[in-house]
Amino acid sequence: MDERLPWIQPYGDAVVKGLNRIGVRFGPVVVLTLNGRKSGELRSTPVTPVEVDGRTYVVAAIGTANWAQNARADGDAAIDVAGDIEAVRLVEVTDPAHKERVVVAFGERGMPGRFLKMVGAAPERTPEGFAQAAPTTAVFEVVPVPVGSGAGAS
Repeated sequence: MDERLPWIQPYGDAVVKGLNRIGVRFGPVVVLTLNGRKSGELRSTPVTPVEVDGRTYVVAAIGTANWAQNARADGDAAIDVAGDIEAVRLVEVTDPAHKERVVVAFGERGMPGRFLKMVGAAPERTPEGFAQAAPTTAVFEVVPVPVGSGAGAS
């Protein structure tokens, strides 16, 4: 499948990050900050977490997205919810069945499902379509880091 971001995506991301910076939450969206794998500079992107079986995950609709590659290189990150920042560790989900369950749950949330279809990851907005998207997405479990452990994007 030909996966690509819509031309408007960078503008939408900038709006969400700007609102978040002044303490306004944009629905379920949070801002994920990671260290850049090449530059070492902090890189932020809006993501929509999804909870499955009591655990929290983030999904990159395009598995080769820069933020997913940064998470693979260094899973230390921070999640910013309208100014409330939490240090986390991103752990990639590699089990295909588990990954599929998370992607289907993500897709069924409404806007994330539209996004999976819009970028070409899912052929249709159905559980079956979202399941077909799983192999090309990247799924990371969000693991809270105990305070004082020194982890998290810095």
